[in-house]
Amino acid sequence: MEEVHVSTHPLVLHKLALLRNELTEPKKFRELVREIAQLLFYEATQDLPLAPLTVQTPLAPAQGYAVADRVGVIPILRAGLGMAEAVVEILPTMHVWHLGLYRDHETLQPVTYYNKLPAEPDIDISIIVDPMLATGGSAVAAVDILKRWGAKQIKFLGLIAAPEGVQLLRTAHPDVAIYLAAIDSHLNERGYIVPGLGDAGDRQFGTG
Repeated sequence: MEEVHVSTHPLVLHKLALLRNELTEPKKFRELVREIAQLLFYEATQDLPLAPLTVQTPLAPAQGYAVADRVGVIPILRAGLGMAEAVVEILPTMHVWHLGLYRDHETLQPVTYYNKLPAEPDIDISIIVDPMLATGGSAVAAVDILKRWGAKQIKFLGLIAAPEGVQLLRTAHPDVAIYLAAIDSHLNERGYIVPGLGDAGDRQFGTG
């Protein structure tokens, strides 16, 4: 499980408890999603390759670095939107490509309804963002789409996962690193993570 990274950062754990609370209203929920996503993004990008460069300070030239690879974030609609907006604030040069996937409530299988990827890959590192890794079906489908597109290095960034979802993604795509705030107990009969936080999309956008 070396490719599964569960954060132990005190700020992540503190904010995660607030995120789970059923009394947290949509505005605060969205803020917490953004804050946790940014903290996890820091952890997921520690290995980004750098290129040296020289910048001029008010006093003298200074040695610096720039991110060398082209990084793209792929939010799974709609719940991944808040996370994507948050990480782009950290790395504004990122490309953003949307994938629309929803889970059929009868079969619990993913259905693709939107794909805005360009004809040819224009990024070196693809980071899929989706708050919940529940059954894992949507995450696996997203990675399938990216690999068919030609993506080489793919990471998954989520907030909360079920063991079943982690296992499915690891089995289908063992080369995809997974970054999470927590792995919870199990999925219930409706495919929701327990204890989880409910429906991440509904809680972000005040729907449901």
